[in-house]
Amino acid sequence: MLTICDTHVILFWADRPDRLSVSAQQYLDEGIVAGELACAAISLWEIAVLFRKKRLVLPAGYTPVSYMEDIIKALGLKILPLTPAIAGLAESGIVVHKDPGDRLIAATALVCQARLITADEKLRATPGLHCIW
Repeated sequence: MLTICDTHVILFWADRPDRLSVSAQQYLDEGIVAGELACAAISLWEIAVLFRKKRLVLPAGYTPVSYMEDIIKALGLKILPLTPAIAGLAESGIVVHKDPGDRLIAATALVCQARLITADEKLRATPGLHCIW
């Protein structure tokens, strides 16, 4: 089954694995082996914004692009595009969250009928969204 990683999960896996729950780490490990991990395209933009705002510091020798490309390759992430169905669902009121990126990530999981690995309590409260943490 496809498993979508919230943006912070991707970053925790790359830089702070100690912040992942045991369950999240287990699903990541299984997803890597099965080739069933994905992220919403908006997650890449969110990571780029964090670098621009200096909320993330690049490891030596990396650019924001090479950093993201290495994570995508290491996790075997499929990048899921924004579709009309996802955009519409994100703004339908079903996903109650102030952050538009989080609404799009949750809507992506719902439309794709995928699990979502997230620590975000608001997303975990979304009806019909199968969350792991």
